[in-house]
Amino acid sequence: MTEATTDQDVLPAHQRREQIAQLVIDRGFKKVSELGETFGVSGVTARTDLDALERAGRVRRVHGGAVAVAFSGLTAREFSFEEALSASVLPKQQIGTLAASLVFSGQSVILDVGTTTLAIARALRARTDLRDVVVITNGLSIALELEPAIPRFSVIVTGGSLRPLQHSLVDPLAGLIFAQVHADLAFIGCNGVDVEHGVTNINLPEAGVKAQMLDSATRVIVVADGSKIGRVHLGRIGALDAFDTLLTDAAADAATLAPLRKYGLTVLQPGGDSAP
Repeated sequence: MTEATTDQDVLPAHQRREQIAQLVIDRGFKKVSELGETFGVSGVTARTDLDALERAGRVRRVHGGAVAVAFSGLTAREFSFEEALSASVLPKQQIGTLAASLVFSGQSVILDVGTTTLAIARALRARTDLRDVVVITNGLSIALELEPAIPRFSVIVTGGSLRPLQHSLVDPLAGLIFAQVHADLAFIGCNGVDVEHGVTNINLPEAGVKAQMLDSATRVIVVADGSKIGRVHLGRIGALDAFDTLLTDAAADAATLAPLRKYGLTVLQPGGDSAP
């Protein structure tokens, strides 16, 4: 079958490319094969579209597809802490309760910034059986959430430059503390978990601090609701094998989790199978 025949009766190139750009923005990453299936074009045409979009500054080409970049104010937008707080409330509560169940009295815990990790902080605070827990965080909202648990908990805030959008503390200075501590557990939030591209985040400064957390804990756990599974974003936190466990919600799609389990990552869900 020729290229012309393969691409008959499809959208005009300019319309198709506009829709492709928006898909990449929405998802953070799209594969050439996925675009071919979505728009009914060949792989050659899909790659040509991505090359044209890259030349226009709309996307950045990577192996097998493209990732989002800023263009005229458009990108895979980072939601504010307050916006994210109102989204996926039940999944975050489920993850928070599950994560808190893994913590024991006397342990030290790194708790990353984010609304999912805030749910973990709330669940930890509700566990009145816990004593002598040390929590290290770069999230001001998390520190304030845990303040009433003092003196049962000790809360250490990293310091650093304040990002108002997430109430987070980043470099300079934020990463220094992680070179000086080693915790029992680290719960790290993200915007995407993917077999090939690992664990990623929209914001580069926060991704850098998260990456430093990986070497500062005996057990590293990534927390992500089902909407983040299979997504890829600009800031790479670490390869999948840098993490011991994924905690996600009960409704996370089994088909998207299957490649992660096959890779060897332990996946925990409320009431679900925890086997790799």
